[in-house]
Amino acid sequence: MSRIFLETRRLVLREITMDDAEDIRRLSSDTEVMRYLNGGRPLSREESLAEMLEYFSRYARFGGHGNWAAIDRASGWFLGMFKFHPENESAPDSFELGYRISRRAWGRGLATEGSIALVRKAFTELGLNRVWAQAMAINQGSRRVLEKAGLRYVRTFAQDGTVAGDEHGGVVYATTRREWLAERARGTVSGAG
Repeated sequence: MSRIFLETRRLVLREITMDDAEDIRRLSSDTEVMRYLNGGRPLSREESLAEMLEYFSRYARFGGHGNWAAIDRASGWFLGMFKFHPENESAPDSFELGYRISRRAWGRGLATEGSIALVRKAFTELGLNRVWAQAMAINQGSRRVLEKAGLRYVRTFAQDGTVAGDEHGGVVYATTRREWLAERARGTVSGAG
């Protein structure tokens, strides 16, 4: 049985296992899911497996934190993944948030629900100082999710130009524990999960 990291009203975020390989391969081979990650190029079976092996290494490198399978609480279906771990070992109190959600789960607010719960966990349970995320500037859907989760626009950065839309750059969103707690006290961010 894999370790459960977080539960929300509709989601269970749990450790990724080899039993998830086919679900992750399907997710990563969907051109629409991959559109803002690599321009819509489906990952091969080998690339998907290499990505999974990297996920496994993160649990050890980052003290049990890493990528999490997103499971529908009601049906038990695999819905996607959330990333929630430090970028590197030198910044253990600053976690990057990301997600990759199956198209069948789009439009239901699941990326928002999971992101809100992860930010809340970061500051109320994990004692983190900062949560940040990045997205393509043209990815308005992800930008809205990050804003609803309490992150704020920080800056735009140049992309490498290999993906359609890179010419508009990427954006970084972030919040600190102090900022998030102040916004929560004012009632402008959700503490629910």
